[in-house]
This record gives sequence, C-alpha cells and structure tokens, in this order.
Amino acid sequence: MLKSNLQSSFEEFCKNKKFEINDEQLRIIDSIEKFINPKKTFLKNFFNKRDELCFYLHGNVGVGKTMLMDFVYNELEIKKYRLHFNEFMISFHDFRHEKEDYNSIRSFVKNLKKQYELIYLDEFQVTNIVDAMILGKLFEVIFSENIKIIITTNIKLNDLYKDGLQQEQFLPFISIIKNFSVQKELLLKDDYRVKNSLKQQGIFYPLNEKTSFKINQIFREFTRNKKRKKKIISTKGRDFSINNFYSGIARFTFKDLCENNLGSEDYINIAKNCKHVFIEEIPIFNDSNSNQQLRFITLIDIFYEKKIRLTLSIEKNLNNLGSSVRHSNIFKRTISRLYEMTNNY
Repeated sequence: MLKSNLQSSFEEFCKNKKFEINDEQLRIIDSIEKFINPKKTFLKNFFNKRDELCFYLHGNVGVGKTMLMDFVYNELEIKKYRLHFNEFMISFHDFRHEKEDYNSIRSFVKNLKKQYELIYLDEFQVTNIVDAMILGKLFEVIFSENIKIIITTNIKLNDLYKDGLQQEQFLPFISIIKNFSVQKELLLKDDYRVKNSLKQQGIFYPLNEKTSFKINQIFREFTRNKKRKKKIISTKGRDFSINNFYSGIARFTFKDLCENNLGSEDYINIAKNCKHVFIEEIPIFNDSNSNQQLRFITLIDIFYEKKIRLTLSIEKNLNNLGSSVRHSNIFKRTISRLYEMTNNY
C-alpha cells in the first residue's frame, strides 16, 4: 500500500522542502504506517477484537496536521479519495437528494466502496444538527464496508459538537469512532503559519479612508489590463452575483459573503471561479454576529483548501478580531490560516 518506507521518505521530503523535522511528526508517521500496514499476530487478534479502520489525528492550529497527512496520502498506492469534510457532507446530501432512497446511506457507502479503499477527510468539524444526526449511522455503514478513514481536525474527539443542539443525537458517532479508531495528537508549540509569516502585506486595518485608499490601489494593480465583467454563480437554483470580477480576481465586502444566505456549496462554487479574492470591512466578532462568523469560518476553510489568495481590510489586526464564545476555538484555525493566505505577495 505504501511506495516505500514512510519515515525515510518523509525525512527526504522535509529535506527537499527545507522543513524542520521533529520527533512529534516522526511519531505520527510511525503510527500512521502501522495503521495502514498493520502487523497481525495471534495475540493481537485475540485481545483486540475490533478492527482499526480510522486514524483520527487532532492538534492545535498550524502544527502541520494537513501537511503531514497530505504527504502520507501521496505515498499511498491504493484507491483513495481526499476531500474537505464540508465537501464530503455536501456530496452525501446531494446523493441523498438525487436518489430519494430510504436506504440512501447504505447506497452512498456502497458507491464509495466500489471506488475507494481509503478516504481522507481534512478539517473534520460538526457545526449543524443535520450532520450531527447523520454521522453515526453513516460511519457505522462505512466501517461495516471495511473502508479506512483518515481524519484531521483541531478538535479532540470528545469535544466534537460540544454544546451543540440535541447533542445526545451525536453521541452514537463518538462511540463508533472510539471503537474503530487510532487517536493521535500532534503536539507542537509553534503555529508554523504565524512563525513563517514575516509580513502580512495582504491585511489592512483599521477601517478608514487610508485603508480604503490602499485597497483600491492594490486592486487596480492586480486588475490592470483585465476586463471587468459580472459573474453569476449558480448553486442549486439560486444565483449569486460577483459584480467586481476580473479574470479570476474578485472583490467583495464581508456583508456580501457572510450576511447573505450562503453556505459551503456557494463558497465552493465561488472558489472554482476565483484565484484571488479581496474581502473588505471585516468586523470585530462577538456573540451578536456569531452566525456571520460561522459563515466566515466556513468560507476561509474552503478558500484555504482551494488555495485562494486573499487581500483583506479588517476592523483590527488579526489577533484582536474577537470571537463569539461558541466559535472561539475553531476561529483560532481561521486566524492562523489568514496569516498564511495573505502572506504570498
């Protein structure tokens, strides 16, 4: 299943990329190699009745979970599928809507089984009750089909969907994952995105005339000799207009993207058409705008996955943007990613 010895390949990979190698990453590499190529013995089979079908890797923002698992994924020589967790759930809901089948979960998983032996879900998080109620049964069927799962997340397993609506509906999923998973934490002190971000040329604050002038100047530089046109993004029958679109460069206000009724699918479709996005007038976050903050978190997750370049104007610097109480933990990941996404000028 692996091209070569995983640890040796990883050390060579880090050397070529000029990445720092540390013992924590090597420990995770060793664990994932054992997960992918388990060595069965009579005693292990006797005392360990369950199959280990899920590798659940959690850790703080910016410690390199995705980098590590992307490397592992690329080393695998099996039928595999990598996607963001939001995209995975969208694909499930689309399948269910299309089939209108009482056994849509089993049909969806059977379809996965025909194509893949392993599925890698990056940035796993549960923020709505619909997904929370589905995941237990969905993963039960996935494991019954012997499909292996790799999960990366910032959240410890017991803290997934913590304090969510009807949380008891989510508990079966926690139990199933515990029964079938190897749980590992990647522990590093530094957020490499912030550490490597020597200058944030794509972030401007506070919101005033001087900031607006700078944003206008930069936008003109990037769109010079490009023709403006109105771009219509259609998602399941609803249209969203990009009024400032110049050959893959788009300009929005925060309200455009996060105060309208938009979700993951809309943001994915916007990302498909853009390579550089300007987002202006990002406010300070608190409990009164927590719904808009959650949309912003989802937006940045998707743009990060799709490697979208960002230029921002914000009320205060990134470390002082505040947060609602409910989203404070996952928003740390958003802030970390914004450092990286705006530091590529």
